[in-house]
Amino acid sequence: MNISNDLLFAQTHEWVKRGDDGQYWVGISNHAQEALGDILFLKLPELGSSVKRGEACATIESLKAASDIHAPISGIISEINAAAAEKPESVNAQPYDVWLFKIQAKDESLSVDELALLQSAGQYESGASN
Repeated sequence: MNISNDLLFAQTHEWVKRGDDGQYWVGISNHAQEALGDILFLKLPELGSSVKRGEACATIESLKAASDIHAPISGIISEINAAAAEKPESVNAQPYDVWLFKIQAKDESLSVDELALLQSAGQYESGASN
């Protein structure tokens, strides 16, 4: 599966990209969805809630397991993808096209520092396959 070069990855298998709207869009990687198997349920974060980088803020459940979704950067949950919550299997079909929630950075300089801690698509692909 081709990964867009504008995605950055956390070691916990979330991806993040800065959208045209200035917010940071968050989803899970292909590796994560393959490990989970058929996704049955998503519990997304509360709109307006504050999250910190690395903090569990959502839950994803499959036939195999339940797993936390972590915030790749700190900020405020500015939007959730209700369509993904209603059709969680869409994450299995297109993990890099289905965002789960958006984060509005509180401090743009902090988010730049936090983004620097994430992996590029190439770095992530080489590590995720090991």
